Amino acid sequence: MSRGAWIRFVLVLGLLVGCAVLALNKEPRLGLDLSGGTSITLETKDSPSGVEANGANTDRAVEVLRGRVDALGVSEPTLVRSGENRILVELPDVQDSEQAVNTIGRTAQLTVHPVVQGGLTSTDEKPSKKGNLLVPSEQGDVLEVGPAVMEGNDITGAEAVQPQNSTGWAVAVDFSGTGSDAFEKLSGDAACATGDQRRIAIVLDGKVISSPEVQVACGSSIIGSTQITGNFSVAEARELAILIEGGALPLPVEVISVSEVGPTLGEAAIDASIQAGIIGLILTGLFIIFVYRFVGFLATIALASYALLAYAMLIGLGSTLTLPGLAGFVLAIGMAIDANVLVFERAREEYEANPSAGLRRALMIGFNKAWTAIIDSNVTTLLAAGLLFFLGSGPIKGFGVTLSIGVVASMVSALIIARVLTELGVSNKWISRHPKVSGIGDIGRVRTWLERKNPQLMVKRALWLAISGVVTLVALAGIVVNGLNLGVEFSGGRVMEFSTTQPVDVDEARDAVSDAGFETATVQQSDQENITVRTGEISNDEAEEIRTALAEIGGDAEEVRDEAISASFGNELRDKAIIAFGIAFAAQLIYLAIRFKWTFGLSAVIAMAHDVLIVVGLFAWLQKPIDGIFLAAAMTIIGLSVNDTVVVFDRIRERWRGSKPGELFRDMANKAAVETLPRTVNTGLGTMFILAALAVLGGDSLRDFAIALLVGLVVGTYSSVFTATPLVTYLQERWPMSKETKVKVERAPDDSGAVV
Repeated sequence: MSRGAWIRFVLVLGLLVGCAVLALNKEPRLGLDLSGGTSITLETKDSPSGVEANGANTDRAVEVLRGRVDALGVSEPTLVRSGENRILVELPDVQDSEQAVNTIGRTAQLTVHPVVQGGLTSTDEKPSKKGNLLVPSEQGDVLEVGPAVMEGNDITGAEAVQPQNSTGWAVAVDFSGTGSDAFEKLSGDAACATGDQRRIAIVLDGKVISSPEVQVACGSSIIGSTQITGNFSVAEARELAILIEGGALPLPVEVISVSEVGPTLGEAAIDASIQAGIIGLILTGLFIIFVYRFVGFLATIALASYALLAYAMLIGLGSTLTLPGLAGFVLAIGMAIDANVLVFERAREEYEANPSAGLRRALMIGFNKAWTAIIDSNVTTLLAAGLLFFLGSGPIKGFGVTLSIGVVASMVSALIIARVLTELGVSNKWISRHPKVSGIGDIGRVRTWLERKNPQLMVKRALWLAISGVVTLVALAGIVVNGLNLGVEFSGGRVMEFSTTQPVDVDEARDAVSDAGFETATVQQSDQENITVRTGEISNDEAEEIRTALAEIGGDAEEVRDEAISASFGNELRDKAIIAFGIAFAAQLIYLAIRFKWTFGLSAVIAMAHDVLIVVGLFAWLQKPIDGIFLAAAMTIIGLSVNDTVVVFDRIRERWRGSKPGELFRDMANKAAVETLPRTVNTGLGTMFILAALAVLGGDSLRDFAIALLVGLVVGTYSSVFTATPLVTYLQERWPMSKETKVKVERAPDDSGAVV
């Protein structure tokens, strides 16, 4: 065994110990569905400038508040308009609710002014010129300032920073083009002035928060950005940066109530989902061990380390754990077997071709040859995750974080931890003398059967594409005929709060509301006494049915609140999601076009759209709700689809590079699809165990999520072979791909270099 392998083993142990220490010593931040949080009700008021507190302007205020909440580091919050002029804000696991209230409720009207004179003692004095203002400064005196030359919308970004050679904190502010021009003139005029007129006043909510003196010489100016100083603490600087970057609220807001709310899911549902996840993981591990024997056992250990690594990364970044997020991680553990399966199938091929070279050499060549497919499939997923994070907001941004963590952790698990364990394992003398026990000593029954049958799948490529087209049309028909059953997040609905005569357990309340015919309603405990029910749009008679159901278990139920709520996925959030999806598709197309050819990228994107449309169409025909959990499932389906497709395309490219004159591209594509079929089947089955367990045992909260992913997994597996591959053969005939002549120098199997 090489010295490098043992060094990698020690480094892996150190990494896992560090993750274990972090996981044991830091509490996770739990989402509203798992632990509840703080509920804040705000009411907008007509502004002094004449802006009316109506529904449209309150919706604008919601979007500003959403930016502030995201800046506070609160993931997966809920912000909805309630009625015409109220805003319901629910923040999961907030430690300091008072600070959150103060930050998100501030009006935050920011303006920048030239200073006319300082040293005044009272704001009651008369300004020297009409239009000037007298405002208290941060230095304790009163300043006379001229009319505002800049407002908050002239600022594009703000960040708390610690200037060089300073122990204090400041806020770095970046200007827009218009703002930069205005500040350039303002600072240039101040630089040539004397006394207090060399100062610039930055006013927030009618008070000067900073009035620094311009430090540049006369004839110079400040362009593009500046810093707000004021002896801020780190907390004050961060809060100020949030307010500035979040923008000004279009309307004044008043805090109506602050209360604690319980989790949206019951303990029974959470326990059932956890048990389903554990059962699914055990079944997946047993399946991998059954197929790949000894190296499968070692890969299962690596998958367990993946779970520890992903969890440590999640709590280390301060992300919020929600039930869909946890389900996504459980699913990602199943998906993480993909890289191992790729390596083992490649190693089987190498050992079959040259058994005398030994198991270790076959395994190392397997890692080297599977490297490009693993990197390409994971990079495309990371591109989508990064764009969802940077372009999305709220739950979309949170899913981008979760997806990124899962991808990075799975790559570390497969390419470092699994490699170290399997390399040490197959180097054992007893294992090397019994290659069939290793799991890579033969190509397996499925591959043997396929090579014997040699199915000509691409001969019927027109039929496969026709089937895909018909199924897609049926899905589109479901969307057109039945429409989409949009959940509360997309369509809005109604929130009602009830006070019962006798204490009511929230799980009993959930059962009572569900039995009354409102299975999708969200039922929470409010202030440990009342019961809050959130539904889609319902009639007054239906609302009375809910009250009656609660009265039956609570002695009596009095309605203390009943308000219409807007969609938490408002128009802006919806538009951002659509833009993020579109750019994610385009980015993946461009990446695949660079790595392969544009025809490959186009085929992969069409296959992804085909997969998502079929799942959406199925939900339309079944009238299943399209909600935030379904949105997470749709984004996961994209990742599943592109992973499968990239693996097939990578093998097509490899065969094309080594092809002989006269070989048809269609035949090579057929051979590549058949060769990768065992990997596709084994990866799909491993993932299906987890999804089936979640669908059967995971409770109502995750059943639709698991069903969507099960359908997406089946359709994605089909489309990689029977949609994307036939498409690329047709496109190759129309726009031929030139053969690449790059010479690749592979690392020797005995080289101790790490795969990182």
